[in-house]
Amino acid sequence: MFNYIKIDENSRIPKYRQIVDAIINNISNGNLKIDDKIPSINSFSEEFLLSRDTVEKAYQILKDRKVITSIRGKGYYITRTKLISKVNILFLINKLSAYKMRIYNSFINTIGGNSHTDLYIYHCDNSLFLNLLEKNSNAYDYYIIMPHFKTENLKHVSYTDEAVKAICKIPREKLILMDNNQLQIDGEFVEIYQDFENDIYNALKEGLAKVSRYNKLILVYPENSVYPYPKRILHGFKKFCVEHEISFEVLDEIFDDIILKKGDLFITIEETDLVSLVNQIREKEFILGVEIGVISYNDTPLKELLGITVISTDFKAMGETASRMILNKEKGKVKNPFNFIDRNSI
Repeated sequence: MFNYIKIDENSRIPKYRQIVDAIINNISNGNLKIDDKIPSINSFSEEFLLSRDTVEKAYQILKDRKVITSIRGKGYYITRTKLISKVNILFLINKLSAYKMRIYNSFINTIGGNSHTDLYIYHCDNSLFLNLLEKNSNAYDYYIIMPHFKTENLKHVSYTDEAVKAICKIPREKLILMDNNQLQIDGEFVEIYQDFENDIYNALKEGLAKVSRYNKLILVYPENSVYPYPKRILHGFKKFCVEHEISFEVLDEIFDDIILKKGDLFITIEETDLVSLVNQIREKEFILGVEIGVISYNDTPLKELLGITVISTDFKAMGETASRMILNKEKGKVKNPFNFIDRNSI
């Protein structure tokens, strides 16, 4: 292996970092494979006239990343050949949806080829979340986390005490919290968030001229969804209606035989409710966008194609911002854009 490694005495890159990069590059180009044995710390230091501490520091970094492992009495071995790029990223999302994947794809398209990102879904489950973090402790350069959890009775919670404790173990320079900013974690790290209560309030206010043409505003907010939604959406909706003296109602779902009246304006969150509602509007021969209005929460290309008005965060921007802050080594809190997008359904 020594034939593949060069230590540049004149480089400004620390020698321990040169060792790490050299081993990773040799895994990348196939010179080193899984289960290959690498030299001992003493052998490495003697070969390149380096201090033992320098080599030991490099090996510890590789062990933390789970690229190598040590077996007592036998030495060091390559244990991982997938996470061999210079920037290794763990991307933890609470559910697999079109919206989350737009964020992920935007991030991947922007971060560039000099990185490797593993995507895991923990389904809003606290135990699965904790297991994934423990299993991948110290293995990545960055941890991108979208924290949304559910209780046993399918209510949304922004965090659990156990989740916060686990997240706090991640070095702040490696932490990117996305979407939800309710965890109140100390220190300087990256946070790109939605303000669910004020986002829906301000978006509806932006569309007030059209919203106020309707007699009643109806939010379809699923109380017991498999993937529950933040209560702050509901609070922002009610705040808007009360302050602007608009009659409103909150439904758990769109029923198959829902009573529709001219002058109703619906806001749906789940796709199934949107499909059911539009079908019933057509079946009962109401004119969409004239007699009955529809606003959908969270934009998708299909909603754009069908001309459905939406209130939505900019998912593409969220992924791009995360990748930019990693590439530029930035820290800080960024409020993600949230918009009222007027189309033909209102």
